[in-house]
Amino acid sequence: MLGWSINLFRIFGIQLAVHASFVLLLAYWGYQGWLEGGGWGMAWSVGLIVLFFVCVILHELGHSLTARRYGINVPRIMLLPIGGMAEFDRIPRKPSQELLITVAGPAVNFLLVALLLPLVWSDFFRGEGVAAYSPAGVIVQLVYANLIMGVFNLVPVFPMDGGRIFRALLAMKLPYLRATWWAVMVGRVLALGFIAWGLYADRLMLAVLFTFILFAGNNEYQVALRREQEEAYWRELARQAVLVPPERPGNPPLIIHGPN
Repeated sequence: MLGWSINLFRIFGIQLAVHASFVLLLAYWGYQGWLEGGGWGMAWSVGLIVLFFVCVILHELGHSLTARRYGINVPRIMLLPIGGMAEFDRIPRKPSQELLITVAGPAVNFLLVALLLPLVWSDFFRGEGVAAYSPAGVIVQLVYANLIMGVFNLVPVFPMDGGRIFRALLAMKLPYLRATWWAVMVGRVLALGFIAWGLYADRLMLAVLFTFILFAGNNEYQVALRREQEEAYWRELARQAVLVPPERPGNPPLIIHGPN
C-alpha cells in the first residue's frame, strides 16, 4: 500500500514522497474550509494543512539527518495523512544512537515552538485574541501544532518516538529483543486505552490512529524477532565452523611405476 506514492523532490539528498491518500486529506479540509468561509476559507484550510506538513517534514528530517551521522542511509521520507515516516535502511543496534536519533524529531518541534512563540507572545498571552484569518493566526496554529506534535510523539506507544525512546532506554540494560518486547507490550496496553477512550468520547480518528499504531508495533516486533533468529543462525554456523577444523589432507600416495 505504501507503494501508492508520488515522488515530489529531494531534500538533503533524501527523496520526499507523498502517499496518494494524502489527496483525500486535502480534499476533506478544503471542503471544511469552504463550508466555513467559501473559496477563501478553502484556500486557508489547505494552506494550513500544507504548513503543518512542512513541520512534519522538519520533524522527520531531525530523525533522518541524525541517523545519517551514524552511517544509516535514509532513502525516503513518506508523507501520510496521519503524519510522516522516515525510511531507514537499518535500525541502529546501539541504544545510545537510537535514543539520539529518536529524540531529534520531537526536539525539532519544540525548537519551532521556541522560535515562533515570541512572534505572537503579546497577542496570545495578553488575552487579546488573534484573528483566525491573519498572519498571527497562522503562527498561533503552528505553535499549537508543533507543541502537540512534539508531546504526542513522546507518548510511549511503540513504534512512536516515545516507544522507541523507551526501547532504547531498556536496551541499555536488557537484550535488544527483550527490550523491544517490553516496549511493544507497554505500548499495546496504552494503545488499547487510547482506542477505548477514542470510541467512548466519539473521537473516531484517534481510535483509528492508535489502531494503526498498534498493528505497526506488533509488526515491527515480528521483524525484530526474525532478524534476531537469522543472526543467531549465522552465529551458530560461524561457531561450528571454528570448532570443527577442516580436514587436513594427508601425504599424497606414492605412485610406483612398475616395469614397462
